[in-house]
Amino acid sequence: MALEIREVKNRNDLRQFIQFPFSLYANSPHWVPPLIRDEIDLFNPRKNPSLVECVTKQWLASKNGNLVGRIAGIIHKNESKSQSLARFGWLDFIDDEKVAAELLNTVESWAIEAGLSGMHGPLGFSDMDPEGMLVEGFETPATIATIYNFDYYPKYLESLGFQKAVDWIEARGKIPTEPSKRLIRTAEIVESRFKIRSLRLKSRKHASSTRGKEMFEILNKSYANLYGFHSLTDEQIDYYVKQYLGFIIPDLMSMIINEKDELVGFAVAMPSLTQAFQKARGKLFPFGFYHILRALKKSKTADLYLIGVLPKYQKMGVTSLIFRDLIRAFNRRGITQAITNQMLEENQQILTQFNDYQKDAEMHKRRRCYIKKF
Repeated sequence: MALEIREVKNRNDLRQFIQFPFSLYANSPHWVPPLIRDEIDLFNPRKNPSLVECVTKQWLASKNGNLVGRIAGIIHKNESKSQSLARFGWLDFIDDEKVAAELLNTVESWAIEAGLSGMHGPLGFSDMDPEGMLVEGFETPATIATIYNFDYYPKYLESLGFQKAVDWIEARGKIPTEPSKRLIRTAEIVESRFKIRSLRLKSRKHASSTRGKEMFEILNKSYANLYGFHSLTDEQIDYYVKQYLGFIIPDLMSMIINEKDELVGFAVAMPSLTQAFQKARGKLFPFGFYHILRALKKSKTADLYLIGVLPKYQKMGVTSLIFRDLIRAFNRRGITQAITNQMLEENQQILTQFNDYQKDAEMHKRRRCYIKKF
């Protein structure tokens, strides 16, 4: 039977689209299953405000009656106007170049029909979605916020004419038993000179209700020039405050405020949920919640999810306060290792700082956004 590409048209199709990776990566110790319910909601315009900014279609590939691949095409309204680019994401396929080619050609044809002149990805609906194809670091598990893919993925994309647009780096390192004297001294000088200080959060509600919107407004300003980033709308900010800050651990956040009580920088870390999500297999019930709650209390590894500093303060040493706060918080909870979210490889400032404040830090993963012009 010939290879068939069909558009996702209904809820059953969407469930197949979301569940395909569960069979593809069934024997992989490095893939981290998402929560199926959350993935379904991502494609629901009544629940995900990012879809107001995007037009999207999804396709499934099947061969001999078996699913062999999937892909989503995305046209972001701002990006299509400014760069004439479509996005592709949620790309997964068996080890078969023809399957990869047909999936990507389907998005290409759709983009050309829309009058666009190129496509890039893997990208999501916003910068808050997982993005970037893994090109180095296949031998270690992903985090719950990043994509995992087999090593044949980039080989096939490059053979099909896709080229590097940007790379992101992920790092990991051991947590020192206490902040260094140099870090503490630097933080004290910055606090005194620029009249800023750390804010201790009392609860999740305190974080979301009093500082949540400020956090994402800082991301809008500090991420403005990053590849693929588009400013989050008020509706998106409300959505992400509810989605993310409802589950954070206040003790693993750093909030830096100025003398006017304005938030100028922040960081969010969480105990690693990689193994918990692997055990949950995409479901919170009956045992997923148990594994997640246990990891929140017991994990010795932390994932650094978000960090943002207002542009005005980026050269003032605000990150010295942030890393001081985080190291102390990690020490209190017995966390011995930290893993970053992805960082653009040209962002040497944050890469250098991570090396400065972590022991034996290493860049252990590289992921790539590919681009193809028509």
